Amino acid sequence: MTIKIQSSFFAKFKKNRRGYFSFLVFSLLFFATLSAELIAGEKPLLMSFGGEFYFPIFQEISEEKLGGVFEAPADFRDPAVQKLVEKNGWMIFPPIKFSYDTINYAINTPAPSRPAAENLFGTDDQGRDVLARVIYGIRISLIFGLILTIFSAALGIFLGAIQGYFGGLTDLILQRFMEIWSSMPVLFLLIILSSIIEPNFFTLLGLMLLFSWMAMVSYVRAEFLRLRNFDFVRASRALGASHSRIIFHHILPNASPIIIANLPFLLAGAITTLTSLDFLGLGLPAGSSSLGELLAQGKNNLNAYWLGIVGFATITLILTLLVFIGEALRDAFDTRKA
Repeated sequence: MTIKIQSSFFAKFKKNRRGYFSFLVFSLLFFATLSAELIAGEKPLLMSFGGEFYFPIFQEISEEKLGGVFEAPADFRDPAVQKLVEKNGWMIFPPIKFSYDTINYAINTPAPSRPAAENLFGTDDQGRDVLARVIYGIRISLIFGLILTIFSAALGIFLGAIQGYFGGLTDLILQRFMEIWSSMPVLFLLIILSSIIEPNFFTLLGLMLLFSWMAMVSYVRAEFLRLRNFDFVRASRALGASHSRIIFHHILPNASPIIIANLPFLLAGAITTLTSLDFLGLGLPAGSSSLGELLAQGKNNLNAYWLGIVGFATITLILTLLVFIGEALRDAFDTRKA
């Protein structure tokens, strides 16, 4: 029976061509950016020197080991270092020879420079490759959004299940608390807190978790209020099943469709909030690969139109894919559609 339900769900999900194609593109984007160092990096992926193989992307190699005079780590973008390697071996670089913080000192025009063969999307106002920063920026945005979505969904499901299952005074107290908490200006509070606390990945995650869980509570609460009076729940109570067993083994699986269908929208909201904070300069630490920081550079350098276009197109693509995936999940769980 479970296999039939799963096959029916996947069949309806694939039937929504737009959502299914968006899921494939999003998955490709996510897994490709997870290995961003293999796509964009200033260190070789593989190097042969003196008959031995090295992986500079994973290990640190000094210039002195290559025959140079410095004991510091080798700068493989330095022509002198490249000549040292070419005398006794070879190197294989990633397709993009820049990391998110690599400054291209070889550009002939003032930064930000226009798109060219070496920098396909141009450089930003510090001479860093825009395409490399977009790749790393997508990765940190998706990882941040997924972690925040998981924790927010877990907290929202727990509180929504308690409200919907027990009802009565428990539901009344938690609902009043939610109304007060949701009436606060979230973005302004995040801005204030970010300006007080030194922002980093984990502090931002904690600050945004304070407010992001509310989006899931209302859906879970409504489903539990609807399902708690069904016959299978009453039968479980009559047989002496505990509250936790009824909640997690009987009601929650039946409420899971509405939860899963709303996860992409929760993820989209997390990415949008992070981008907004980065755009205002109150998000990730300075120098981090951030899509919001790229949009801010586009605003501050109106003559470098490609910065704003690339940032806007990247954010639009990610959010559009997530919306289409959410719509496809909603249609796949809709029992009214054959």
